[in-house]
Amino acid sequence: MANPIEQFKIKPLIPLEVGGVDISFTNSAVMMVIAVVLVTAFLTLSVRSRALVPGRWQSMAEVFYEFIAGMLRDNVGSAGRKYFPFIFTLFMFVLAGNLLGMVPGAFTYTSHVIVTFGMAIVVFIGVTIIGFARHGTHFLRMFFPEGAPLATAVILVPIEVISYFSRPFSLAVRLFANMTVGHIILKVLGGFVVALGVFGVVPFAFLGAVTVLEFGIAMLQAYVFTILSCIYLHDAIHMH
Repeated sequence: MANPIEQFKIKPLIPLEVGGVDISFTNSAVMMVIAVVLVTAFLTLSVRSRALVPGRWQSMAEVFYEFIAGMLRDNVGSAGRKYFPFIFTLFMFVLAGNLLGMVPGAFTYTSHVIVTFGMAIVVFIGVTIIGFARHGTHFLRMFFPEGAPLATAVILVPIEVISYFSRPFSLAVRLFANMTVGHIILKVLGGFVVALGVFGVVPFAFLGAVTVLEFGIAMLQAYVFTILSCIYLHDAIHMH
């Protein structure tokens, strides 16, 4: 049976080293480029006609647009409208990575914690800057809710600080773990199907069911990553 971990190995396709730092163009980078190209092509070609009565592709693009716009409106309010391009890009990039990873032989870049943490830390730093830009030093009240007795500061402040700084880690690990575990299960079941030959009907049925489930999880995790980013943005704009 093939090693289920082998599918996550990052392989350099164009070796490149600058100042002793390996910046090779890898299979992960290739999939990111493909994701960006496909999403850009889909959105550009879908809305190019700008038909009053949208066709199938334009309707799909409008569904994505309205979905993210509604998510921002419901979770951030009108103040979050200016951040729509970033949130929309974030959602489409994660969704494309998750779905492309379901293609046999493709590489799932969202199954690597360095990629998910990179996105999470950008969200974390961004909302922190927004918080201080809008509220100044008053943003520090995030770590000590108004109305709380001063005597509780010794307990509440450390808890709030730890909770706040754990956000990028929980955001990154949630997406990475779900993608990794799902693909390992698919690989293991696929290995049983091949190993058992004609007797692999039962694991093949499970494989089909798990594959459908993984497509759902791929979309769900893109939603979860994005809506949590919206919630963090809401906290930065409106405070607790």
